Amino acid sequence: MIPLHPQRVLDHPDRLRWIIPAGILTATGPIAEAPAQLAALVNDGTLAEITVEPAAVVTRLGKGRSWPQEGTRVRTALHSALAEPAGWVPAEQGHHPGDDALLEAVVRDLLTGPVSDFARSHGGTIDLVSVQDGIVTVRLGGACHGCPAAWITLHQRLERQLRRRYPGLREVRNATSSAPFTKEPDARRYA
Repeated sequence: MIPLHPQRVLDHPDRLRWIIPAGILTATGPIAEAPAQLAALVNDGTLAEITVEPAAVVTRLGKGRSWPQEGTRVRTALHSALAEPAGWVPAEQGHHPGDDALLEAVVRDLLTGPVSDFARSHGGTIDLVSVQDGIVTVRLGGACHGCPAAWITLHQRLERQLRRRYPGLREVRNATSSAPFTKEPDARRYA
């Protein structure tokens, strides 16, 4: 059973942030579909909204509901749903102003984990420069700076994982280049 710890959301008594181990769920943002037991709580009006953060699930109660009345049911449904990570489907969404903080949290999680580990294994580094309007800017250092394979590292390792966890990502940019990492490099350039 995956551990859960409820935490109040300041100024929003209808919401609880359920702290979970990072990496359990790969989707972030509002959830369009959830596993059966949790979806049933949305369908019957117990929950109005479910949002996933990198290390938490935020639940918002429906109108007329209270945590003392519904908390146990929500916890039980969450435990069941977390055992089915493939059943969490993010809502199709574009990037909205104010979502940059969530996107930044996802980027930091990836850059302190698997993406950074890969870059370090090749003598390089990837540092976050900024997140603004759904655009992530990173700086490549060490062996990654100027490397012809940097596009592959950023596209295959960072951008692809970001898009899975945050569908509203607009693009990933290299701080030392104005070109986004959305096209394969011209092979003739490196011949």
